[in-house]
Formats: sequence, C-alpha cells, structure tokens
Amino acid sequence: MLLSKMAAEGGGKEMNEIKTQFTTREGLYKLLSHSEYSRPNRVPFNSQGSNPVRVSFVNVNDQSGNGDRLCFNVGRELYFYIYKGVRKAADLSKPIDKRIYKGTQPTCHDFNHLTATAESVSLLVGFSAGQVQLIDPIKKETSKLFNEERLIDKSRVTCVKWVPGSESLFLVAHSSGNMYLYNVEHTCGTTAPHYQLLKQGENFAVHTCKSKSTRNPLLKWTVGEGALNEFAFSPDGKFLACVSQDGFLRVFNFDSVELHGTMKSYFGGLLCVCWSPDGKYIVTGGEDDLVTVWSFVDCRVIARGHGHKSWVSVVAFDPYTTSVEENDPMEFSGSDEDFQDLLHFGRDRANSTQSRLSKRNSTDSRPVSVTYRFGSVGQDTQLCLWDLTEDILFPHQPLSRARTHTNVMNATSPPAGSGGTNPGSNGNSITTPGGNSVPPPLPRSNSLPHSAVSNAGSKSSVMDGAIASGVSKFATLSLHDRKERHHEKDHKRNHSMGHISSKSSDKLNLVTKTKTDPAKTLGTPLCPRMEDVPLLEPLICKKIAHERLTVLIFLEDCIVTACQEGFICTWARPGKVGLLSSQNQANSPSGTVV
Repeated sequence: MLLSKMAAEGGGKEMNEIKTQFTTREGLYKLLSHSEYSRPNRVPFNSQGSNPVRVSFVNVNDQSGNGDRLCFNVGRELYFYIYKGVRKAADLSKPIDKRIYKGTQPTCHDFNHLTATAESVSLLVGFSAGQVQLIDPIKKETSKLFNEERLIDKSRVTCVKWVPGSESLFLVAHSSGNMYLYNVEHTCGTTAPHYQLLKQGENFAVHTCKSKSTRNPLLKWTVGEGALNEFAFSPDGKFLACVSQDGFLRVFNFDSVELHGTMKSYFGGLLCVCWSPDGKYIVTGGEDDLVTVWSFVDCRVIARGHGHKSWVSVVAFDPYTTSVEENDPMEFSGSDEDFQDLLHFGRDRANSTQSRLSKRNSTDSRPVSVTYRFGSVGQDTQLCLWDLTEDILFPHQPLSRARTHTNVMNATSPPAGSGGTNPGSNGNSITTPGGNSVPPPLPRSNSLPHSAVSNAGSKSSVMDGAIASGVSKFATLSLHDRKERHHEKDHKRNHSMGHISSKSSDKLNLVTKTKTDPAKTLGTPLCPRMEDVPLLEPLICKKIAHERLTVLIFLEDCIVTACQEGFICTWARPGKVGLLSSQNQANSPSGTVV
C-alpha cells in the first residue's frame, strides 16, 4: 500500500511530508520547482491502470548550448520538450512534439545517441499491446512500426534499447519473457515468424528466424519464467544483464550468447537493474524491497541495501560523483567557501584521476580509493542514495587511518559511451586502503562515489574483431554498422525457505542443468542469507512524491526523478542551483521555447 494512502487513512504528518531538499556529504540538493515538467495543464494524472511514467534524454549537440531534449510518457500521451534543467524555467506551453495514442499506451522509449542531430533524432517507443514504433519527434515523422500485427509477440513491451554502437539494431523485451533483436532496415513480414534453435542453456534459449530473406526479428531470446522486466547493456556493450519476474538476474555475453552468471532475489521478482560506470558491479531492485549489489568479476552478491518500505522500481549509478584518495590524503575542515574551492580542485583533477584509475594495475603501487554512489526509488515514494565503500568492496583489506576527502567531479565522457572497459577482461581489484571505520555488524556506506572511467583506448579494429567472432557468424544477423561509441501486495521478507549448506568462499555457480528450485536457493551463493552479506544503510532516504516513483536519472548538474502522477522533477546538485532571474523571465516570454 502506498504511503500516500496510508497517510490518508490516518498516518502521521511526518509520513506525508514531501521533502524538497536533502543534504549529503558533498552538499545540498534542492528541488527546483520552476524546472518541473509535466503535461501542459499540470493536472495530476490519474494513474490507475496505467503504465509507469518513463523519461528519456538525448543531446542533439546544437550550437545554442541548450542541446538537451526530454521525452516522457503519461498514460496515452507522449511528449518531447527542450530540457532546460537548472538553467531556466520549464516552458510547457509548446512541446516540440506531442502524441496521443488510441487503444494502446507507451510503456518505454529510448533515443539513439549515435545519430542524434539538431535536425533529426531516432526515438524507439514500446507499447502495452506489443508494438514498437520508430519516430522522429523533431521532424514529427513516424518512420516505421514493428510487430504491427502483433504476429511476433502480443504482450506488453517492458524495455526497449538501441544496441550500443549501432545505428540500426535494437533489443525489445516483453512481459512474455521473450526478447527480440530487430534491425530498422528490415521488415517484420506478413506472417508469424518461424524459428530455429541457435543456443540453449538452463532457463534460456536463443532462436534465429527461419526465412528465405532476412526479416525481423533477427533473434528471439526466451529468458527465465514470467515477465522479463528490464535489461541493461554493460558500459562497453558486450554484456547484457536481465532481470525477470522469477527473481533471477542473468548476465549474458551478448555477442556470443553465453551465460556469464546468475543471482536470485531474496524474495519475489526483480524489477530493475543497472551497471556501475566501469562495468564491475551490477545493482538490482525488486519485490523484496532490497537493493542487491552483485560483482561481475566474482559472480557473487557482495552487499544488500535495506531502506525502502515497498518494491524498488528503479536503480541507477551516479557517474558524476566520486571520492579519490592517494597516499597524501587532504584533510578538509573549513568554511563553505573552502569546500567550494575543493570541489573546483576536484573537477580540475578529473582527467588525471580517471587516468590513474585506468592504469591501476600491479605496476602502480600508489594507493587509490574509489567509492561508488548509486540511487534507488520505489513504490514507497522514497528516494534512497547509497555509497559502496572499500570496506564493502574489499572486506579483507585493512582500512587506512587517513580520512577520505570528497571530490565532486564532472565526467569527461558519457557513462555508457566512448568505448568502455570490458568488465570481464581484468579481474584485478583496485587497491583501496583509504576509507572510514564503520561498525562491524552493519557496514554503513558514507563516502562518495565513482565517476565514469574513460576508456578511449578501444579501437574500431578491436570491436570489429570481437564482432567477427560473435553474433556476425549467425546467418541472419549482421553487426556491420556497429561503431566505436563517442501491484502492490503484502509479502514477507524474512521467511524461511530452508537451508542448503555451502562454502561462503565458493564462486557463484551458473544455473545447473536441472531446473533450479527457488525454494532451495536461500542460503546458497546464488542467494545468500541476510546475515551472510554486508547490509548497507542508505546515505539518505527521503519521501519526495505523493505517488510511486518510476524514474531516477543522474545528470551532470542535477538528478531527475518522476512519479506516476506525471511530474518530472529536477534536483539541482550542490552549487548548481540556478535561480530564475527577472532577466531570464524577460528574455523568455510565455509561449516561447528558449
């Protein structure tokens, strides 16, 4: 039951109080009321029976310095706006594009960042009836409709994303538990597709489409049992993490269609998933009200976080905030002005910091501490921020007595673009002697996170070689265009499922060849008991909406959240609060998009 409903039934004032600001170690985050996006009439949306509000961003790289564009869906409506962020007030009077659909609702969408320009953008939109539409909201054109007759899949589209580095390939997940790989240049055919088995493993199978001529879908993935709720590509685009209603996280090598590892939720289905900017960690959330941190390299759960009071709907890493410490740590104690100077110093060191991280091998003996920040939002209307510190990541290494300092840095490359580290290519851990002492029973993450690590060394020839040995060998699939990238219900949490003894040091096994019984996974490396892994406490946990939260996106100067009422909110980062001046108001007359 939602907190808003609980409050209406007699809950306390504190429970129903909406927070408009919160403070972390790096400073004050503040809600900018003038930067709120919604439907033009700003009337709260009646969300009963509607699909979640989703938000997508793209930068069109125009010359005005205001190249960010925003797309969001509310009920049957889809909007496309210029996004002004913390700079100027939102102008809702004239969206660039607005669409109202009949008989179906938008459920998710994704921009192709490779092809976006000021004159044209490619936007994929998935729908509740199973179709996928390719539109250009700048030209106000509809290019193509895929699965139009619902011959491929009749179930709701749960997630749609462009394949990283590709201008034409995209992947679509459905509540049927199936995923399909499409090419925008191919048609879907006028009859239902026939498939032949390409590869099969425990609880997954991949089929190619049998046809005399190449047609969509190129591949059909059947993953797990029940709905496939979300998937996410690794920062380098080589691996795919999927979360399903059966409670499993499954991580695949996308090109070779090989299962890398699995994890089971503590209870219920998994609803959301994200990768750390360097591809070393995966965070999931779902119906167990927990966030779970899984190590890609070690294939095991390394921590769980408990702060939400209901299902976790979105998890996301913050690539723009980081804490770095060398063997000459700087102590901070001073005024706010001194703190701001330190922040600027941190930004100036961003490039050198990322260089140190990318070169951090056995040949580099300097101690460098890196800590990750991620966030989560849920149906309890709460925003939680979490810190993954070295005492969690490297529990067997001694902590430095030196005090860590905080730098808030600008990322010099997109978190999921311009190459990326192969998360499976190097199992070496970053040596991190710095950190904060914490109580042993509940290690609490307090320090600050890790920014996107630049990996500009990737070359097209390397990518082409990987492709040549991967999916391109399949008869119906070509990756020639891939480029180098520039319900609420009560449930029990602490129930007993029985115990299977296992060594805690065992590496998480892949799914066995016999069907995995979820009732027998608790207490195994696949799903450790609560007392067997560190329990994170949130850095902050604030109620920020009246309705369930469905969006959490970290941008360079702000955090963007959205709730099921259809309000998209901007939270300015510390030092980024852009107060709307009278001059800006004078230069932005009503009805004008600036």
